[in-house]
Amino acid sequence: MKKRKQDDTGPDAHLGTGGELHQHAHAEHPPLTTQQGIPISDNQNSLRAHPRGPTLLEDFVLREKITHFDHERIPERIVHARGSAAHGFFELTDSLSDVTTAKVLTEVGVQTPVFTRFSTVAGGAGSVDTPRDVRGFAVKLYTKEGNWDLVGNNVPVFFIQDAMKFPDVVHSVKMEPDRGFPQSASAHDTFWDFISLTPESMHTVMWIMSDRTIPRSLRMIEGFGVHSFRLLNAAGESTFVKFHWRPRLGMQSTVWDEAVKLAGADPDFHRRDLFDTLDAGGVAEWDFAVQLFTQEEADGFPFDHLDPTKLIPEELVPLRVIGRMVLDRWPDNFFAETEQVAFCPANLVPGIDFSNDPLLQGRLFSYLDTQLSRLGSPNFTQIPVNAPKCPFAHHQRDGHMQTEQPKGRVNYEPSSLAPDSPRADPNAGFKSAAVDEGGVRGRVRAESFADHYSQARQFFISQTEIEQSHIASALVFELSKVEHVHVQQTIVGHLRVIDERLGQRVADGLGMDKLPPAAHPAKPVQKLPPSAALSLIGNAKDTLEGRCIGILMADGSDGAVISALKKAAQAQGARVKLVAPRVGGVTLADGKHQAADGQLAGTPSVVFDAVALVLSEDAGRKLCREAAAVDFVRDAFGHLKAIATDAGAQALLQAAGIEPDAGVVRADDVKAFLKAATTRQWVREPKVRTLA
Repeated sequence: MKKRKQDDTGPDAHLGTGGELHQHAHAEHPPLTTQQGIPISDNQNSLRAHPRGPTLLEDFVLREKITHFDHERIPERIVHARGSAAHGFFELTDSLSDVTTAKVLTEVGVQTPVFTRFSTVAGGAGSVDTPRDVRGFAVKLYTKEGNWDLVGNNVPVFFIQDAMKFPDVVHSVKMEPDRGFPQSASAHDTFWDFISLTPESMHTVMWIMSDRTIPRSLRMIEGFGVHSFRLLNAAGESTFVKFHWRPRLGMQSTVWDEAVKLAGADPDFHRRDLFDTLDAGGVAEWDFAVQLFTQEEADGFPFDHLDPTKLIPEELVPLRVIGRMVLDRWPDNFFAETEQVAFCPANLVPGIDFSNDPLLQGRLFSYLDTQLSRLGSPNFTQIPVNAPKCPFAHHQRDGHMQTEQPKGRVNYEPSSLAPDSPRADPNAGFKSAAVDEGGVRGRVRAESFADHYSQARQFFISQTEIEQSHIASALVFELSKVEHVHVQQTIVGHLRVIDERLGQRVADGLGMDKLPPAAHPAKPVQKLPPSAALSLIGNAKDTLEGRCIGILMADGSDGAVISALKKAAQAQGARVKLVAPRVGGVTLADGKHQAADGQLAGTPSVVFDAVALVLSEDAGRKLCREAAAVDFVRDAFGHLKAIATDAGAQALLQAAGIEPDAGVVRADDVKAFLKAATTRQWVREPKVRTLA
């Protein structure tokens, strides 16, 4: 057999009918086998009842692969290890009684307790809060009919179409096994090598490289259930549904340089932000919305809704807001609750059911399996944060860490010895949708899953010019860390299919002499229209609510100006922190002492949404010799934040090399400053950094 050239792994490699990448066999490659030595014929697809059917339990290859993956780390989660969580409630405002029997979705006004955990995906428990990464968004609803776990992310799509590939994508993005780094980062060879050979990932790559994955706050991210689910009504009729969480504060991101510096200034920035908000009596709040559609409507979509690398544009199926979630209480003990909480997408209540999404089908097995490893016992449901808050009864006894003391001699069903022992309820119990799953089983991916570029293109063209530049720059940054040139070239080939100019921009940013050939799509790229809902900047709210303003002061500062700024900002819902050269505070111009909330070197401007400089002329001159003060101003300007200044701060502006623009206003013009502080100064960006 002719030895394969390195370029065969690139964009001209052969794509199968399902879009999966088939590499030509290497003579020196041993056959892939199970742990029992059984050769594997297909490592890309789970065994399904038919191409769009459910995954079969008999798939021992999938079960072995997932089981081993789930047990690779203890006790830390393999993914989503770094998390923060809070208690609160869900309240339904619009009943879905016509399409579901689930009480949590039909009983308006009832407040259902929830526990919600946010997380990064790639990093370990000791990593930082602000890397470029997907954020997990997992909600446990303690309903009257049992626990419902809606386990999603802050992006609506995923890297892979089949759970068979989940260990591979996670292995690729985690620390490289021979060197143990990088931690909590995708900018390295193994990740981009996998992506280059997996064109189905390109849509999610667009989301990852966008501002969505460097959020300003966990309170300002969207949540998506990712998969299609089913709702079942009293007649047994099925309606498909996708679940969405929309932040009441609107979405907001950081800029990349800011995210990097936040990692050093405060590795716990997102966790601290959520804690401080709740500790001060505030809340984090989301609207809960659904997209409802029938099988007939789905048949007319220009994509397959069972494909987890696809979303349903809101222009095609509008969102219907049906409720709200309010988080208002920090956990009493971080380990007992945030660390020990166990989510599983298999936890549904009557009236909700699964779809045949092949990634979801694998998750139904994987999550329970990994909890058995992490928490050490099938009795992990007895941990208070995991226990239902409704009445429950079962025949499961004994096992490691059993803390309950069941009474009686009956631990089976049916039984005639105990008239009060629990039995299945054919009326109120969980029912599955009656769906005909006839077909030819096999390891094959549906043809309808083969379009890997159309929605990636749609996402990119839906972004503002600023956001498109951020995506291109993120790709240049990530790929610049990749040592293997052929991997860079293959990715650029994929990008050219998404948008020719994007591919050119990234190639230019990497210094490529020649544009690599474009990839060959398995299916023609559809010219899907832009979707306004996909832009973060286009949907951001110009508001101070939930934001934080920093005021830099020193001895001799004008207390009246500080007071006016603080009072006005707080009136608009912002938190205000006073920063001083010394943690003990300062003596104001009127001789009064003013305590400080933070010391200058330890409270840089990256932790604020806008800053004010209220300084005497003498203090301004002195601070010009303090690098932390110059960086405080320079970074605020470079991160596109509004800056309020007085006469004493002018020397500091000059030391930082800042030429004032519309976002730099007088400190005594409180109204103008607060208006500028509600948003980033995007027009400033071309003046402060070069983007791809």
